[in-house]
Amino acid sequence: MKLIVAIVRPERLEAVQERLAEAKVFRLTVSDVQGVSPAGAGSAAAAYAAGGGAGSASPPQRRVKLEVAVNEDFVEPAVRAIQAAAQSSGGEAGDGAVFVLPLEEAIRIRTGERGPDAI
Repeated sequence: MKLIVAIVRPERLEAVQERLAEAKVFRLTVSDVQGVSPAGAGSAAAAYAAGGGAGSASPPQRRVKLEVAVNEDFVEPAVRAIQAAAQSSGGEAGDGAVFVLPLEEAIRIRTGERGPDAI
């Protein structure tokens, strides 16, 4: 089992959910977050740094964090779905990131199911 954590632009959320559904991934947690990048990592960060801001980081940018617990067979399809839906047309700084982490245990509270059956 794996936990996929993705940070994406809020305006790409609907497209990501649609692509995940096509990959047969329906359960996910969505949180509003703010992301900060090093100065120079993207045009907004560079402009902020050049304008006399903090100089070391861009101002916080609104993003959406997705958390998706999947069985091994769904890892690559889910990652591909997120990447395809979250990437802007030209691929721009700030499009986001995907992290794949080991998931030791999953327990469905309602039924008590454990492991892969719980996700």
